[in-house]
Amino acid sequence: MKKIYAVLFVLSVLIATSCYAGVASFLSEDEIPTASEFLPLPPKTTDVAFFNDWYRYQWGKNIRDTERGKQAIEDATHTIDYFSEIYSEPFGMTISKENTQEITALMERVLATTYVCKDKAKSQYMRLRPFVQFNEPTPIPQDEEKLRTNSSYPSGHTTMGWGIALVLAEINPSRQDEILKRGYEYGESRVIVGFHYQSDVDSARILTSALINRLHANEAFTVQLQKAKEEFLRLRRH
Repeated sequence: MKKIYAVLFVLSVLIATSCYAGVASFLSEDEIPTASEFLPLPPKTTDVAFFNDWYRYQWGKNIRDTERGKQAIEDATHTIDYFSEIYSEPFGMTISKENTQEITALMERVLATTYVCKDKAKSQYMRLRPFVQFNEPTPIPQDEEKLRTNSSYPSGHTTMGWGIALVLAEINPSRQDEILKRGYEYGESRVIVGFHYQSDVDSARILTSALINRLHANEAFTVQLQKAKEEFLRLRRH
C-alpha cells in the first residue's frame, strides 16, 4: 500500500507541474504534512456525523438554481488566473501577472504545493464522492467522469482556495475578513455542486492551515512572501 501511495504522490507532483506551468512545490514529499496522522477518518454512512454531510448535501442541491449556485459552478475552476480574478476585489487590488508579479509568483507556488498536499492526503482515504454515493448528477457533468474515482476526502479545491486566502490575508491584513470570506465560499461551492461532503471541506481547511504553518519554516516561501508584501506596500502607496 505504501508503494501505491508513493506512486500516487510522484504522479501528483507531475500533475501539479503541468497544471502550473512548471512551477515547483515549496515542500518536498517528506515535508508535506501527513493528513492521516492528525485528521480523523471521514464519517461512515452509519455514523451520526454523516447526517450533517447528508443534510448539507441536500442544502447544496436546493440552491443550485440560484445566483449562489451559479457562483459555485464557476468556482470549479482552479487556475491561477481564476484565483487572481476572484480574490482581486476582496484583496482590494487587481491581482495579475502584469500588475502583481511577486504576489502572483507566490500564489503559483502555493497552489503547486497545495496541489501535491491534497493528492497525498486523498490517496490515504479514497472516500466516495456524494454524487457517486447517491448516484445523482451534478451541475458540472463534464467533471464527473474524471472525478468519479478520485477521493472526496479532503477537498482539493478547498485546499487550494483556502491556501491562497490565508496567504493573501497575511499580505493584506486590513482586508483579511473579506479575503477569508471569499476563501470560505470557494470551499462551500464544492458542497453545493455535489462533488464534496461538508466534512471533506472542513477537513481540507484544517489540512491547509497545517500546510501554510509548515510553509513558514521554509526559506524559499518566506523569501517570496516578503517580496510579495513589499510589492503590495509599494503598489498601495501609488
